[in-house]
Amino acid sequence: MAKFELKLPKMGESVAEATITNWLKEVGDTIEEDEAVLEIATDKVDSEVPSEVDGVLVEKLFGPDDVVQVGQTIAIIETEGEIENTSGATSASEQTTETSANVAAVEETVSQAKATASNEDYNDSDRFYSPLVKNIAKEENISFEELESVKGTGKDGRVTKDDILAYVKNRGEQQAKPATQSPASASQKAAPKPAATPISVNGEDEIIEMSRMGKMISHHMVNSVQTSAHVQSFIEVDVTKIWNWRNKVKNEFAKREGEKLTFTPIFMEAVAKAIKDFPLINISVDGDKIIKRKNINLGMAAALPDGNLIVPVIKNADQLNLVGLAKKVNDLATRARAGKLKPDDTQGGTYTVTNVGTFGSIMGTPIINQPQVGILALGAIRKVPAVIETPDGDFIGIRYKMFLSHSYDHRVVNGALGGQFVQRVAQYLESFDVDQTV
Repeated sequence: MAKFELKLPKMGESVAEATITNWLKEVGDTIEEDEAVLEIATDKVDSEVPSEVDGVLVEKLFGPDDVVQVGQTIAIIETEGEIENTSGATSASEQTTETSANVAAVEETVSQAKATASNEDYNDSDRFYSPLVKNIAKEENISFEELESVKGTGKDGRVTKDDILAYVKNRGEQQAKPATQSPASASQKAAPKPAATPISVNGEDEIIEMSRMGKMISHHMVNSVQTSAHVQSFIEVDVTKIWNWRNKVKNEFAKREGEKLTFTPIFMEAVAKAIKDFPLINISVDGDKIIKRKNINLGMAAALPDGNLIVPVIKNADQLNLVGLAKKVNDLATRARAGKLKPDDTQGGTYTVTNVGTFGSIMGTPIINQPQVGILALGAIRKVPAVIETPDGDFIGIRYKMFLSHSYDHRVVNGALGGQFVQRVAQYLESFDVDQTV
């Protein structure tokens, strides 16, 4: 018999940790190779961790809601025969001894965290705190107000383990500062967050628990509104050429490529071109600094069967032609609906496009997907009467039109840039080459 350490697999270059949401196997259960053992979640994607071997689950080192680092051992599986240790030529007995020590260390850490935890409640915050960060805060008796003041360096300003440990290390110096403050500076402290307004519930009302993803989306949206100064620009676009061209080529495209040709890749192509013309749309804000992104990674908001939204990312969208964009859009949309996205599929976005027209809306005011500074909403395409200008004069005709709604961060994107960008997207769409082949 041998012991195999099941580790949290690498899930993408930008994913360093995941939260365990559910164990699919219990201690004593038989597991086959490639069979899912547990479910995990990153900021936006749920995934399964499969077993790499056949065997029996003998140890679970973490429980639900625990945050685990990539490469960290999460379970022990007992197998028949010998297993090559990935860390070197270690005997089975040595491996077992090392594993037992690891298990003991983890159990001791967890028990210490529980024993020293204070009664402080961090659940009223609009920020997301991982269970690990909360445990460290409780161990160090950090108050809710203190934790809210810790600057996060993680995604969307999230407080990471390193952030909270750095705060604890320098806490003595930070706590000494209020004593030297003048009464004037002390009075300038931010007022505490007001308590939530009580909501009355009667016997006929139904109380529905928010899903984990729903809670995360809620936190992200509130955080975005509190972070960015949102402002919008709107423009109407004549997409008659695109409408007619797509109808002409979509059947041939489907036969040749085995893919549907939707409007989305056409819009994504125009957005990528406009970003190349206005690269200061493709930025993020870090305090008083602006980070100008080299790659153009377009997020495309996709609706899930449960009503939530997820934003998979088309990496280096400006380097793909229309066929490549169509294949990528279809792949991401299909896997999003099936719950098969990988954590890295939703990471690294630099600008987002959302199609509110899918639900019949002609325009919208979308909330920026942090840490980006802009998001474009595509309205429904409508057949409308319009004035058509020709060398022989103006006349009324039937055209296909839609609205583009651009929300942008007014801290760093002024009205001229925000308006010129969405105008350039419109120009690319209206000048679409109907003679091209795909």
